[in-house]
This record gives sequence, structure tokens and C-alpha cells, in this order.
Amino acid sequence: MEIYKGEKKQLYLKKNYIADLFSFPVEEFIEIQEYQRDEWIIKEGMRPDFLFYVIEGKAKIYVTHQNGKVSLINFINTNDYIGEMELLHEVYYTKGIQASTKTVCFALPIQRYRTCLLENTKFLCELAKFLSVKATHMAANYSQSLAFPLENRLADFILQTADEGVYKEKHVTICDYLGVSYRHLLHVLTQFCDKGYLQKEGRYYQIKQYHSLYELAERLKNK
Repeated sequence: MEIYKGEKKQLYLKKNYIADLFSFPVEEFIEIQEYQRDEWIIKEGMRPDFLFYVIEGKAKIYVTHQNGKVSLINFINTNDYIGEMELLHEVYYTKGIQASTKTVCFALPIQRYRTCLLENTKFLCELAKFLSVKATHMAANYSQSLAFPLENRLADFILQTADEGVYKEKHVTICDYLGVSYRHLLHVLTQFCDKGYLQKEGRYYQIKQYHSLYELAERLKNK
């Protein structure tokens, strides 16, 4: 993890209009943190010290079940918050959050700014909108698993998790997240390669036809 300093930090602050986001001065103590692919932004079971706001990149949310199985449960994208539940609930402990691409975040110290944030009407309205959209999106994901074939859902998953055109998620993770068999997943991946959407390179896949994957994924949004 890298923390931006000096001129690099100031450029990001000016570019992303931090005052509009939080509505009160935070420049002195806010950090800009950069994570590389597969770095943990928050480890499961650890209470974060920061409220994060993603300004670049993507991340994945994991949970470990009582039997030791680890499941991917959701994605985090640009303009999403991380740690909002810890801000709202003193005893809440977040799931594990891992960067899936280079990810850059505003990081606001929770303890220093908790009172200001929870008393700021504009911020709370924005946070409420974010949580509403997040809940709706998770409900939609569940309904899609029942209503759409794997081709559409896999195309969307590949676009969500690919890093610079390279898709490298573990098959077992995908099967668990999408609720499909290993055999069915391999069959559809082979179809994507045969159609020229993907090209297999060792253990990874290179995206060759973004537009074809987007067309399949868009059907999920236009149901």
C-alpha cells in the first residue's frame, strides 16, 4: 500500500473535489491510499481505522463461513464507500476487502471525523443513497442468478474482475459466486474462446472482444 504525499496528493485532491464529497474541511488529515491487485484493503475481522471512498479501481468483498469456506459476496467499484457500516455501527466488523485492480481511495480517519460525519446532513443523505443502491444491486444479483443463463452472468463477472484486459479469477470462486457447476463453467468459457471473446493464455484469459461481452452483460441491466 502506498500513501500519496506532497504534490501527488494535492493533485488528486484538486482533481476529485474532496470538499464537495464531505462538505467540511478534511484536507489536513485525509489520506490518499493506493493498493495493487490482490492487496487487502481491509482484512476480515479487523475493524478499519478509515472510511474509504474509491476514486479509481475495483475490489472484491469476501466472507469466511464457520466451516472455513471463503466466498466472494460482492464487488466494490469507483465512487463506492468502504467502511460505512463501521462508521454507523460501533460493533460492526467488516468482511475482507481485496483490490482486484490498482485501487486508489480517499481514506478519512473514522475516529477523528465520526461526529462531524454523523451530524452532517448532506453527507448522510449521500450515504443513504449509496446504501439504497447497494441493497438494490445485491437483490438484483440474486434474481439474475435465477432468471438469466450463465453466458450473461459470466460475461458480466469477467468485465467486473478483469484487470487491464486479463481475467484470472479462480474457477472455484466463480462457481460459488454464480451458483454453477465446475463443468458448466468450463463449458461456457470454452464457448467464449471458440467465439473469439477470450483467448486462453496459460491459467489466464485475455479479453479479445469487449463489445461481445458487454452485449451479453447489458441484458442483465435491461431486463
